[in-house]
Amino acid sequence: MIKHYLLSLNPTAKHDWDRCILRDPITAKRPELAKLIAEAIGAEPGTYLVSVNIEVQVLEQASMPQTEQLPLSPAVSHAHSQLQELVA
Repeated sequence: MIKHYLLSLNPTAKHDWDRCILRDPITAKRPELAKLIAEAIGAEPGTYLVSVNIEVQVLEQASMPQTEQLPLSPAVSHAHSQLQELVA
């Protein structure tokens, strides 16, 4: 069974649970790995010793948008303050 997911890694996220997120590319839901394994074995009642082989291939990588803002240069800052005076 081959499934495709989006993995988002953000080491600077505010919360631990947002630093590593695995989502379905269509529904954006987080996969329930136990449910996927149960589906793979037929979901018959019982207790199973299972071996799960996870093979990861990166199909495409998109970089995260930059969240840092560069400080404005003095000329841009001065022009911004002049615009604020005109608005007021």
